[in-house]
Amino acid sequence: MSSYIEGIIMLSGINLIAVLGLSLLTGFAGLFSFGHAGFMAIGAYSAAICTTILKLPFAVGIAAGGATAAGASWLIGRATLKLKGDYFCIATLGFGEAIRLILDNFQGLGGARGWPGIPPSTTIWNILILDVIGVALLANLVRSRHGRNMIAVREEELAAQVAGIDVFKYKMLALVVSAAYAGVAGSLLAHYMTFIQPKMFSMVKSTELTIIVIFGGLGSISGSVLGAVVLTFLPELLRAVDKWRLVVYGLAVIGIMIGRPRGLMGGFELTPASLRRHFADRKEAKAAKAAQVAEDAELGKDGL
Repeated sequence: MSSYIEGIIMLSGINLIAVLGLSLLTGFAGLFSFGHAGFMAIGAYSAAICTTILKLPFAVGIAAGGATAAGASWLIGRATLKLKGDYFCIATLGFGEAIRLILDNFQGLGGARGWPGIPPSTTIWNILILDVIGVALLANLVRSRHGRNMIAVREEELAAQVAGIDVFKYKMLALVVSAAYAGVAGSLLAHYMTFIQPKMFSMVKSTELTIIVIFGGLGSISGSVLGAVVLTFLPELLRAVDKWRLVVYGLAVIGIMIGRPRGLMGGFELTPASLRRHFADRKEAKAAKAAQVAEDAELGKDGL
């Protein structure tokens, strides 16, 4: 495998971890956030402090990145989760930009010039291991009682509250877990690039993560995996068109979203049970159609 292809695979895996967290918040809890790049930045800088300044192991840095991002999200959630609709989205957007500006002006961590010399500890194997763990943990959470309560909040918040579900608690849980995933992704990115800069975590990065979640399909873990891989590889495949690359990329995303308004997977999961159910439904639909055709033919003969 060439180092170029390996690098794209590693970036796909890093993006996937952040996208899985955002998928929980947006796809399953129904909360749109444009501040997840801020959580990635917190995770990246926290992990870099642990490994570069404190000389701690990389695993400790990853854990610290996820924990600090989760702690920051808890503080933000206490102040913003009672906001309704677009107001929460705007609040997270402001949070993400505030984190970037703080890091821009904090010279102790490099400021706007960035922070070089971070150990190159991220490998394709630890990314793949964390991807598998991330998917497994998210799938189990979504299938649990807590996950079902989050989906109930997404579908109808007032009805969920009347049914006895603590809406604030489950929104907070979704936000904290989502931020922890973003913090881990930021930690891996810092130790893959070996250089971090505040502008790497701008609103563009938050928008990119949200596009991947919607592109893959809201409420689908399989869609998040597929979306992260496709939308990380697509810009690289379009390098042949040079300066028009991002234009073609945008048009391709728009075209797919027009053709598949619910995303690539549309809430469907690629699990053995789902596939069996899907093929059984298709078989049943074909049988019903054949029976209808036969019935119409019989009625036609009776008419003659």
